[in-house]
Amino acid sequence: MESLGEKLRTARNEKGLSFDQVSRETNISIRYIEAMETENFSDFPGEPYILGFLKNYGAYLDLDVQKLLSLYRALRIQEQPVPVEQLLKPRSNLPKILITIAVVLFVLGAGGGGVYYLLRVRPKKPPVVAPVSRSPVEHVMEGSSMDRRLYKNDSILIPIDTDMYKLELSNLGEAVTIRTPGGSVILDLSQEANVDLNNDGIPDLRITVADFAKNNADVGVLLHFYRIESVSIQDTMADVPGNTAGIMNVPISASTTVIPSTPNAYPFTLQSSFQGYCMFRWEVLHERDRRDRNERYFRRSDELNIQAQNGIRLWASNAQAAKFQVIGGGRTVPVELGAAGEIVVAEIRWVRGDDNQFRLVLVRLETGS
Repeated sequence: MESLGEKLRTARNEKGLSFDQVSRETNISIRYIEAMETENFSDFPGEPYILGFLKNYGAYLDLDVQKLLSLYRALRIQEQPVPVEQLLKPRSNLPKILITIAVVLFVLGAGGGGVYYLLRVRPKKPPVVAPVSRSPVEHVMEGSSMDRRLYKNDSILIPIDTDMYKLELSNLGEAVTIRTPGGSVILDLSQEANVDLNNDGIPDLRITVADFAKNNADVGVLLHFYRIESVSIQDTMADVPGNTAGIMNVPISASTTVIPSTPNAYPFTLQSSFQGYCMFRWEVLHERDRRDRNERYFRRSDELNIQAQNGIRLWASNAQAAKFQVIGGGRTVPVELGAAGEIVVAEIRWVRGDDNQFRLVLVRLETGS
């Protein structure tokens, strides 16, 4: 019987299609197309990618998509075969009988012990346990980004070149106060700041407050830390009027303004119209009753509307498979996530600047191809 990879390869060759042509018309990277035809599924980042690209490629080649998925699942099952002797060995009812007897004996014993306790043993008042004080924790940032929930007096070490710079969460009240080498940074929910750690006039780190409850230090604060490349910041800072401090509220190099200055952050809608096949995830930010992550596989002509107050986190397996636009405040603004075949993680969220004005910005967090 023809294998999954052979079916795909044969159908493509019969249509006279090259890898370059297939990649252009499906927005699937050539390396993923070759991986599907050679059944080398270890090249994919995860199971959703494999299923999504198989559906996309199969539909493009006019193949039976369900049959392709069945062949893929059968291939996965063959990778972990069940021993033949286990399949042939008849099952015995003895374990079930032993389990039933054990359960009955346990219930009888528990019941008898409970009666004895009620009749003979006088309940004692439980001892008062003193609250355990929490010791501060010191974290070390590795890589270009990190998410961490910190509590009061916790700290994080940031490596810059050969030196380490310490940030400490000094207070949680009406706002979040972070002590840095250049002074204290005070942030509210969904605000962000760029920090110059080594005092060279160029921001090194961006901090974003992702989850925070005012005057409730017990739950801590969830902070996002992102390393900022010095070259990209240096190239863009010259265009920012009056930017002489080491801290900026909005990272110009990492974000794109969708809706400019407004005195209030109002609800908005992200409208998506899909032009091709795409695995798409989204999560409404900072709304406790809507924090679940949603995930769907979209086809051509599918549409999606997402409503949010503070912001939305997006994940797309093919950044140009959909046309996006933001609707809010009586205006409609088109938004571009990335290029064809590009895997993008981004946020569309409100940020507040030094002038107390809000801007809706698109922040690209992570990309891949």
